[in-house]
Amino acid sequence: MSAMNSDTPSTAVVIAYLRDLHDRITSAVEAADGGARFRRDTWQRPEGGGGESRVLREGAVFEQAGINFSHVTGGKLPASATAQRPDLAGASFEATGVSLVLHPRNPYVPTSHANVRYFVAIRDGQPAAWWFGGGFDLTPYYPFDEDVLHWHRSAKAACDPFGPDVYARFKDWCDRYFYLKHRGETRGAGGLFFDDLNEWGFEKSFAFLRNVGDYYVPAYLPIVEKRKVTPYGERERSFQLYRRGRYVEFNLVYDRGTIFGLQTGGRVESILMSLPPLVRWEYDYRPAPGSPEERLYRDFLRPRDWLTDLTG
Repeated sequence: MSAMNSDTPSTAVVIAYLRDLHDRITSAVEAADGGARFRRDTWQRPEGGGGESRVLREGAVFEQAGINFSHVTGGKLPASATAQRPDLAGASFEATGVSLVLHPRNPYVPTSHANVRYFVAIRDGQPAAWWFGGGFDLTPYYPFDEDVLHWHRSAKAACDPFGPDVYARFKDWCDRYFYLKHRGETRGAGGLFFDDLNEWGFEKSFAFLRNVGDYYVPAYLPIVEKRKVTPYGERERSFQLYRRGRYVEFNLVYDRGTIFGLQTGGRVESILMSLPPLVRWEYDYRPAPGSPEERLYRDFLRPRDWLTDLTG
C-alpha cells in the first residue's frame, strides 16, 4: 500500500509534487512574460541538502521573478522553528518547499507571493513531528475590485473541498500574518496563510497543500493578462517603487521563511531573491486626498470580507 493511501507521512511524495509544481509554475510564468527566461542555479548546502533557484530578470512583464525549490536537512532546529514548539528544541530537521515572488514592471499588475512547504522534526532517527504550511497573497499598487474578488474566489475554491470554515480561517491568518505592525497596515489584499497543519492527517493535509499550489497560477496569471498593457507614467512608477519598500520591510523584519533560511545557513542569494530589484523610500509620504494612491490605503490595506464587500 502506498504512503498516501496508508496516511503515513512521506517526504518523497511531497518532494515529487513540489518539483513538478516548480516546473509547472516556471513554464507558466515564462509564457506569461514572453520576453525572458529563467536563469537556473542548482546549489548545495554544506550541512545537508540543497535546491534550485530560478530567477527571471528584465522580462517583458516581470522586472524580476524568482521561484525556488529546496530540500534541506540540519542537525538542530533554529530558534525560528522552535519559538512556537519549544518541545522540539534540539531536534534535527528535514524541510522542503517551493516559494516564489513575482515583481511586475507595470504598477497596475500586483506583486504576488506563494509558498508551499513540508517540515519534519527528527529525534533519535525517527520523525517526532511533521507539518505542512504555505499560502499565497496579493500586493496591488493600483487595485481593481474585480481582480481582488477573483483572487479571493480562487482562494476560497482551493479551500472549499476541505470544509466550510477553512477559507475564513486561513484568510484571517493571512491578514494577521502579512501585517506590518510598525505601519499599522496589511502588506496587501491578503489571500491564504497556514502553518503547522497536521490535524487532518497526512493524506488530507497533503491534498490541501496540493490544492493551494495548483490554484496559484489560475488565481494570479489572469490578473497579469488583464493589466499588463495598462498605460502608466512616472507618477505610478514612483508610487510602485515606494510601496515596494513595504515588501522589503516585511520580508526583512517579519517573514518566517527569510528568518529560517538565514538562521539555518541557507543560500543568501536564494533567500533574498524575494526582494524587488528597485525600491525607494520617502520621508513621511501621505497620498493626496481623493487620489488613486489614497484609495489603496483607505480601502485595501486592512482586513476585509472581500467576497461580501466586493459583490455588493
